Amino acid sequence: MEISLQGKNILVTGASRGIGAAISQQLGKSGARVAVHYGRNAEKAQEVANAAGNGAQVFRADLNNDVACQQLFTDVVAAFGGVDVLVNNAGIAIQSSLDATHEQWVQDWNQTMQVNLTAAAILSRLAIKHFQQGSGGRLIHIASRAAFRGDTADYMGYAASKAGMVALSRSIARAYGKQGITSFVIAPGFTATEMAQDFIDEYGMEYAMQGVALDRLTKPTDLAPTIVLLASGLSDHATGCTIDINAGSYVH
Repeated sequence: MEISLQGKNILVTGASRGIGAAISQQLGKSGARVAVHYGRNAEKAQEVANAAGNGAQVFRADLNNDVACQQLFTDVVAAFGGVDVLVNNAGIAIQSSLDATHEQWVQDWNQTMQVNLTAAAILSRLAIKHFQQGSGGRLIHIASRAAFRGDTADYMGYAASKAGMVALSRSIARAYGKQGITSFVIAPGFTATEMAQDFIDEYGMEYAMQGVALDRLTKPTDLAPTIVLLASGLSDHATGCTIDINAGSYVH
């Protein structure tokens, strides 16, 4: 089966590197026009847009800022004429020890929640309202196996933010399905990205490979084909689901 996303406009957050870059490029190769969001690295984002082709464009926004999140969606709609799919991929993983000062620990927690969950919620709300004006649309949220099994003590905020993302997606799926709006979660395990490297540097590759049933760590390109399928509408009756892509390292 060949999947075509011709005619679909898709916003991918955190798309200048890692999972977001791989998703954007695969969506583009499948015919979609991709809005490549980035926070800091304009050059990398443009490289991703060039690789995606089909008129892909880059859009900068600081997801730490609520107004910037709103402006991002407005800018993409204005440039593309509409959005058919939102991929909430952007995320941060801050190592935050309980031995840190109270102020530092709370700051780390709040920043993690803002980028990983609040920004995703703001964009999802805007996407839902936009989809309600047309013929529906799809939301795809990149969470983590940590949402279900938890994480180490230093990454409690990360796990909690991703668990919130799962609940957000399920709520959207239940509330808006009859309006043609579907919502899905992808839950990776350790994936070979720059973001995961800090954790691997701290805990070691042996820890990262713990429980992995296959012979290598998951790569961003291992996730991208599933996002293409969900974006196509061919799996809309899976709305509300979570798809684990973690090489068998956590099954629930």
